Amino acid sequence: MKPNAGYPFEPPRERGTLRALALAALMHVLLALFLYHGMQWQNSPPAGAEAEIWTEVPSPSAPPPPAAAPPAQLAPPPAQREEADIALQQEKRRKQQEAQRQAHLAEQERVRRQAEQQVDAHRQQLAAQKAAAEKLKQQQAEKLREQQLAAQQRQGALKQQEALKKQEALKAQQLKEQQEKLAQAKKQQEQQAAKAKQAAEQAARQKLDQARRARLAQLQGLAGDAPGGNGLAQSGTGTGSGGTATSAGYADKVQRRVRPNVIWSGPTEGLDALIAVRCAPDGALLDARIARSSGNAQWDDAALRAVQRSDPMPLDTHGKAPASFNIRMRPAGG
Repeated sequence: MKPNAGYPFEPPRERGTLRALALAALMHVLLALFLYHGMQWQNSPPAGAEAEIWTEVPSPSAPPPPAAAPPAQLAPPPAQREEADIALQQEKRRKQQEAQRQAHLAEQERVRRQAEQQVDAHRQQLAAQKAAAEKLKQQQAEKLREQQLAAQQRQGALKQQEALKKQEALKAQQLKEQQEKLAQAKKQQEQQAAKAKQAAEQAARQKLDQARRARLAQLQGLAGDAPGGNGLAQSGTGTGSGGTATSAGYADKVQRRVRPNVIWSGPTEGLDALIAVRCAPDGALLDARIARSSGNAQWDDAALRAVQRSDPMPLDTHGKAPASFNIRMRPAGG
């Protein structure tokens, strides 16, 4: 239904309206024909009436007639009766027309009221539909706002997560750099400590070597040039030098002390190194050096480390360790 420009809403057309209008028009035509023929029938001239009048002549001997009664009221003439009938018919037609007009007006009023009711119902329906559409529109707008807000919150959460990830990555990178710096610093410290240790060990060895040489020179000056260090069996020990003789079992003591500290997995054939040892009376190792190389630098280092790990050296039978002696080092099975 499309609204007009002058009237916003048009009442819906009822089914059968055309049929009702056609029937009403037919009834009006039939009624008009009926009235027309009725009026023609009333307007036809009435048939003529004939009357005979008889009069009696009184006789002279007859007594006079009695006094006549007063004349009765005469009926109206036929013309008046026709006019009265015509007026009656006209009044009847007028009443019928007035009744038809009133019925027609009542029908029009009923149709108008029905149309107004339909228009009101249609307006209410349109208002309800409009309200429902507005409500739906508001709900959709609210839902859209909620979705946009949720999307913004998700985007904010994602941004926060990305920021946190970046911060964590930056912290991890900084921590890694700090760890690398610490590792480099530690490595440098270890290198410096190793260099300092090597320098200290080298200085201590030099100092001990100088002291040993001074003591050997002193001992040689006191006791003469007494040779020492004739080799023993595979026990790996030798007799003391510097005028102090070792007991027969001292070599076994030194062997039991040194042998567990030897770490070697290389060849064993032809390896024979001589380690010169200088000890304090309580057995503390003052100096150990390679007096004669075996020709294999790795075995020489292993033999020297084994002797250094054996500090302190065992004491002899008189409760003191020899001041200096040589240890002959051979690999097991060599």
